[in-house]
Amino acid sequence: MNKLFYPAVFHKAEEGGFWISFPDIPECLTQGEDMTEAYEMAVEALGLAITSREDEKQPIPSASDPSSISLETDSFLVVVEFDMLAYKKRTNARAVKKTLSIPEWLNEAAMDMGLNFSQVLQEALMQKVQMH
Repeated sequence: MNKLFYPAVFHKAEEGGFWISFPDIPECLTQGEDMTEAYEMAVEALGLAITSREDEKQPIPSASDPSSISLETDSFLVVVEFDMLAYKKRTNARAVKKTLSIPEWLNEAAMDMGLNFSQVLQEALMQKVQMH
């Protein structure tokens, strides 16, 4: 579930720019002065809504079929891509302490090489997470 794609309705705002709504996530609303800013704000708002639902143990809704969404005048549909892993890297880089056990011989060999255990573990976990 690293990359998600949700349809977003971009509404032309009377004062210029756009306001954006997500039919599948009613609480997710945002706006932008131009198309680029509106899209970037849509990605951020979608990320906040999805991670909030995840934190509150609420279900993450499936994305609707874009062809099933009715549009009003002065609005159009854009499919917004959300990369969960990239969002979490950007917004939650707080370090957490982990205690682990390794064989003594491996510890000695790694220390002789001057390896940074935290860095090696992070790199291995990132590689593993991105593989799935």
